[in-house]
Amino acid sequence: MKQNSSIKEQVLNPEQSAKAASAAKAHAAETVDNCAEQLDERLCTALGAASDKKALDIVVLDLREIASFTDYFIITSGTNTRQVQAIADEVVEQLKKEGTRAARVEGYNTAEWVLVDYGDFIVHVFEDKARKFYDLERLWRDAQRVNLPADVRDDSLRSES
Repeated sequence: MKQNSSIKEQVLNPEQSAKAASAAKAHAAETVDNCAEQLDERLCTALGAASDKKALDIVVLDLREIASFTDYFIITSGTNTRQVQAIADEVVEQLKKEGTRAARVEGYNTAEWVLVDYGDFIVHVFEDKARKFYDLERLWRDAQRVNLPADVRDDSLRSES
């Protein structure tokens, strides 16, 4: 019902909807700018896209020292299958706009665990229960955690509340 009311609000207040869309775009650009100092721009774009879709508990693991198949994992969660798909869709769409296409996407239809492979980094979007079950952070505990920019970290923490 809440979604219907927001659509109704958008129809009744198109000026306010445009302002909200503009603010979201500015936030994404700011996230990429703040992140680019530490990480590859494509990783920052993926983080910003996930953050914009209210991804929960975003974690980046640096696997360069312990794995040869990829450099980084981005691990995040959604509260339900629709949000998991929306997060994965936004990551794919934003990176495609920048000219980077995913090598493969797996698990999208069931959306319990969506894996988006970009070669040198992999985005894992989990539903909450699946993330706890598979516990990639524990499995890859030897990997170094990357300190995320404050805006990405704060957004994912706010989303949990």
